[in-house]
Amino acid sequence: MTAPTEFSEETRTRAKEIIARYPEGRERSALLPLLHLVQAEHGYVSPAGIAFCADLLGLTQAQVAAVASFYTMYKRRPTGDWLVSVCTNTMCGVQGGDRTFQALREYLGVGHEETTEDGKVTLEHAECLAACDYAPVMTVNYEFFDRVQAEEALRIVRELRQGGRPQPSRGPRLCTFKEISLQLAGFPDEREEALGEGGPGEATLAGARLAQQYGISVAGFDPETPIKEPVAEEVPGHKAPETAPKPAADRKPAGEPPEADKRSAR
Repeated sequence: MTAPTEFSEETRTRAKEIIARYPEGRERSALLPLLHLVQAEHGYVSPAGIAFCADLLGLTQAQVAAVASFYTMYKRRPTGDWLVSVCTNTMCGVQGGDRTFQALREYLGVGHEETTEDGKVTLEHAECLAACDYAPVMTVNYEFFDRVQAEEALRIVRELRQGGRPQPSRGPRLCTFKEISLQLAGFPDEREEALGEGGPGEATLAGARLAQQYGISVAGFDPETPIKEPVAEEVPGHKAPETAPKPAADRKPAGEPPEADKRSAR
């Protein structure tokens, strides 16, 4: 399979919209949604996608690749229309998740992070899907199927391969991996009434009811609170060496290279 190299004008326009969400001087914060945007067109973070993000944000391709390889939601190989994730962490694993993953491996003929020959289904086991109260769980393109045992998981995946879209236990109807990637990039789901589908699960509501009963709530927060600029702490009688990295222009922890390194890089 030849790796894609081009991006549509629509994607380029959306990329500019994403970058414009961030204050001047902090544009590199747009990297995470831009990587999702790349997946929305290519189906994974392709080499061309790495270069695309680097050029837009003034980063090196190595910096972009470091981020893309750190987060598991960014896929470095072509992903199928349906990303099937089976939780095999302790809670889900002992309640059936391990058996479900093995059953799907045998049925699909693929292993972890592998895609079926028809390009429809990518299978992966997940260390945690943050839904222990619904264990064992499986997601399809990040939408939950709760308390799923092997036979039910096989039924869901068979339906996907036959062109169906089974309804998740919670949340809206399924969309493809490229479609959900576009939403994760910050663009709305334009399907009619999709946002109103699928209410919260009973376990979630039980927690909310207990919080209400005992008066538990989050602390007050004013979203208009200004961001304070960090003040460097100075130690009396101590001067930082010239080789010490300076704070990054957008206050990222990595910092900027010393001036001497910048000159040598030129």
